[in-house]
Amino acid sequence: QVRLVESGGGLVQDGGSLRLACVFSGQFFSSYVMGWFRQAPGKEREWVAVISWTGGYILYADSVEGRFTISRDNALNTVYLQMNSLKPEDTAVYYCAAGSTIARVREGAEIDSWGQGTQVSVSS
Repeated sequence: QVRLVESGGGLVQDGGSLRLACVFSGQFFSSYVMGWFRQAPGKEREWVAVISWTGGYILYADSVEGRFTISRDNALNTVYLQMNSLKPEDTAVYYCAAGSTIARVREGAEIDSWGQGTQVSVSS
């Protein structure tokens, strides 16, 4: 039904920047909540940010607050994650997710669709 495809990952130096994009394919509803997660090898999946497509309500994990910015362009069915001041500890596979409510996406529960992931690597 819903397909999410991430892009924009890569290798950057400590302090560098990347912009991830997630394209939503299928029936798009402005009420879909979109979020970003990440998972490093051997670590649990970590919620990064969430945004409401309709209301612009945004939350960030403490670990990325002030460095990352989530945004979206509903006309393009795309959600972005601008990542600045990247640190080696940001190295992970980043996943886009779509869900029905802020709480469900924030908790990673009852996610309607996950993207395939894009690798972000930050060198020291």
